[in-house]
Amino acid sequence: MTKLIVEIYTDGACSGNPGPGGWGAVLRWNGHEKELSGGEPDTTNNRMEMMAAIKGLEELKKPSRVEIYTDSKYLQDGVMKWLAGWKAKGWKTAAKKPVKNKDLWLELDELLKKHDVTFHWVKGHDGHPENERADALATGAIRFV
Repeated sequence: MTKLIVEIYTDGACSGNPGPGGWGAVLRWNGHEKELSGGEPDTTNNRMEMMAAIKGLEELKKPSRVEIYTDSKYLQDGVMKWLAGWKAKGWKTAAKKPVKNKDLWLELDELLKKHDVTFHWVKGHDGHPENERADALATGAIRFV
């Protein structure tokens, strides 16, 4: 059985870092689209980047093949380069310090087990239509926190 292919475009924003922040995600599948956004009153840009991916993945009702597009190297590298090592080292970095945002990495790790996910980096604020939409959702959500 072929898995549903879903594209998720994500972005996070913060007014101050830390400060009030927002996240946005645009989901696209089978000719459909859905926009998601939310925010927190005291957060960081990295946490909002992660929340966009988490909330996008949480929206999926069944195991899917997912292409996540992000302008966050922190998010992409965290999943593709660092996550396995952090887990193997008991959630410590190479410098033997606790991993920042462990709570969100744990959430994301559980969601990644349910889907076949590939992360793609796109240059932010460079005219990529879906990244610009995700950015507008993220920055707009800040007003409501």
